[in-house]
Amino acid sequence: MKRHRLIKNSWVGAVMAFLYAPIVVLIVYSFNSSKSRALWTGFTLDWYKKLFTNEVILSSLMNTLIIALISTVFATIIGTLAAIGINAMRKWTQALILNITYMPIINPEIVTGVSLMLLFVFVRDRMGVPLEMGFVTMILAHITFSIPYVILNVLPKLRQMDKNIYDAALDLGCNPAMAYIKVVIPEAMPGIISGALMAFTFSLDDFIISYFVSGPNFTTLPITIYAMTRKKVSPEINALSTLLFLIVLVALVAYNVVDSRRENNKEY
Repeated sequence: MKRHRLIKNSWVGAVMAFLYAPIVVLIVYSFNSSKSRALWTGFTLDWYKKLFTNEVILSSLMNTLIIALISTVFATIIGTLAAIGINAMRKWTQALILNITYMPIINPEIVTGVSLMLLFVFVRDRMGVPLEMGFVTMILAHITFSIPYVILNVLPKLRQMDKNIYDAALDLGCNPAMAYIKVVIPEAMPGIISGALMAFTFSLDDFIISYFVSGPNFTTLPITIYAMTRKKVSPEINALSTLLFLIVLVALVAYNVVDSRRENNKEY
């Protein structure tokens, strides 16, 4: 029994090492005094200092965060409302809509990126809408591919909810809108938060779709990093990646702690 457990733990450790070893290397070399990615020449914080004075990287990072925040807010609202609507449908209609919802997730990103680019060009050139590639098109694109993730996180929580709770709220004097705000939304909140976190993370990370819908005067951090790789990646990128990883890690840990406390409170 102990041998079986040791083998199992060894496999888990090997998988975790395989997944996180590149990140550990990135973090270590963000403190390397040399630009070399193979030799360690000493500890330094210079790359972090230079990071906060690099206007190109900071501007791209700010654009990325703005796009991610705005698209996450809209995608979360639209996705939550869509999940509520899908949950109220009949089974065959619900299955049809869910299959349509899965398509943007399964679909290759390059197909989605090219399709959105052609759509925006068609709207601009054929319909006469003054839509320039850049800030607006990128927000619309990020909202588009984020909505399915919100739906697929919120819908299971709605299915777990006792349907009689909504009817009870109506019987106790709530109108339909108030019943959803007071009863349905709190019950689905863990799924809403998970969907929002996924939408935010995918928006920060997206390159392919953003590349096709971006403009010459508006780029995000992944596009900037890609442009830098044509020459040589600066260690400032290692420093920035380390900070982003730590921020995401702290956010996930905080969310899990809050969620765990919420579940414990429900049990008592």
